Amino acid sequence: MPCLWKPRSEETPPASVADLAESLGVSALTAGILWTRGLRDVAEMDRFLSPGLRHLADPAAIPGLQQAAQTLAQALTEGRKPAIWGDYDVDGITSTALMSEFLGLRGFPARTYLPNRLKEGYGLNPAGVATLADEGVGVLLTVDCGVSDFEAVAAARERGLVVVVSDHHLPGETLPGAQAVCNPRLDGANACLDLAGVGVAFMLAVALNRLLPGEQLDMRRFLDLVALGTVADVVPLTGQNRILVKNGLLLIKEAKRPGIAALKMVSGYDRFAELGAGHIGFGLAPRINAAGRLGDPDKALRLLLAPDEATAKPLALELNTLNSERRREEDVIQEQAQAQARELLAADPGLRGLTLFAPHWHPGVIGIVASRVVEEFYRPTLILCQEGERLKGSGRSIDEFDLHAGLVSMADLLLGFGGHRQAAGLSLAPENLETLRRRFHQAVLAQVGERELRPVLKLDRELGFAEISNVLLKELELLQPYGVGNPEPVFQSPPVIVKDRRVFGKDHVKLTLADPEARATIAGKAWRQAANLSPAVVGKTMRFAYTPRIDDWDGVPRIELNIRDWCG
Repeated sequence: MPCLWKPRSEETPPASVADLAESLGVSALTAGILWTRGLRDVAEMDRFLSPGLRHLADPAAIPGLQQAAQTLAQALTEGRKPAIWGDYDVDGITSTALMSEFLGLRGFPARTYLPNRLKEGYGLNPAGVATLADEGVGVLLTVDCGVSDFEAVAAARERGLVVVVSDHHLPGETLPGAQAVCNPRLDGANACLDLAGVGVAFMLAVALNRLLPGEQLDMRRFLDLVALGTVADVVPLTGQNRILVKNGLLLIKEAKRPGIAALKMVSGYDRFAELGAGHIGFGLAPRINAAGRLGDPDKALRLLLAPDEATAKPLALELNTLNSERRREEDVIQEQAQAQARELLAADPGLRGLTLFAPHWHPGVIGIVASRVVEEFYRPTLILCQEGERLKGSGRSIDEFDLHAGLVSMADLLLGFGGHRQAAGLSLAPENLETLRRRFHQAVLAQVGERELRPVLKLDRELGFAEISNVLLKELELLQPYGVGNPEPVFQSPPVIVKDRRVFGKDHVKLTLADPEARATIAGKAWRQAANLSPAVVGKTMRFAYTPRIDDWDGVPRIELNIRDWCG
């Protein structure tokens, strides 16, 4: 769907940006990008460009964390056997790996429990709690889950377990009856509000490290896990998350953790390659997720905790195979879901929210497919499948619609739900499907109104080909990691001539673009756009929205453009 182009800021950077640039030792272009993103003085810009660990918040800033650390320290020193209960996604698996490794190194080896997505679903469940109690577990720590698991927490307490909940999901009006609950979202004003579950787990481990007897660990060793889980959970990469991820990416580059090294190599990267957030989001994370999506997250956990490369390599290869299976299944479901969406929109072009359903769709991939449908049709989307006697669904949203708030307005229809503004999960009785379709449309309509729904592409500025250089691209790398809250810079080209077009891969396009004024020619790639950028574009004068980058796929670095949109 063509985007509406808008400047990232309505304000133009002032002439004084040149002075800021000189103080920082960067170009005025880079300083201008920072200025339009709300950083207005040298101190703010310098902290953004160099987000050192000294800028991390005190873990006590997270509501309930100090009590959680003290409760754990007391239970562990009393000799209670610990268990860590995580989630089956990357955030939950990295959180579990971090706490398991930390407690083991501090002399308290822990039992880990990652629920089977297909058999147990998300979060704690009483049956799993009973299993842990029967094994003699005395203290149960949740990571990336637990804040809404009232029944299971109560069951654990009844069995005499000390329960500490560590989570980052939106809490309800009441909290489970654990001895301690730490969650940055219990207070909307703290510096750690946007932490992923693994970020909360890391902060809890930092506080616990100070309380346990014996020699303290250097906590920097866990930042590769923090970066991996944080990027995968698509939380804002600003503030505390930027500090954690920026420093964690350095560890991922070093690849001292055997599991990370093996994962990089099966993902097609050199062991010591420097990876950005995009490489993690599209390379490493899907392979970890594949294990949980297809039913066995423990394989991914064992990979991350592998003691050596001989152990890690076969696990990484297995995850790579699972990911290939997941992609094949995803492609089939995506094609069916998009066809269903076209039928619904053909019958009712004014439909605001899409609710798609087929009983046989795999519950482990419907969230990914929902994202693809949103990308194609720019409508908030729920995708549901049959799971036993109920329907299970995943939702993805657009910037204009708060999905979690929309589900709150339909809570009377649902058996359960949870999530965030942009992504959520839900379940309901089959007889409520048609009512859900109608109510979801109404919920979207109530928030966004009747206006046309079109994606907005925010541009940093116009950038002619003469201004693009290796020096500029190295400088823009300082703005990494890119993600929510810190999008990759996007520029508008001047009018350029399409000199050549060819298709590569399944449906990708490579264009040769000439900027007559700059007397420069640069190649550009548009992913999955072969149908939209037809051979008819050759010879045309067009404008492109793009991000310049270095392509060294074949070992020879060259400048190319990642094409985001076009007009003309």
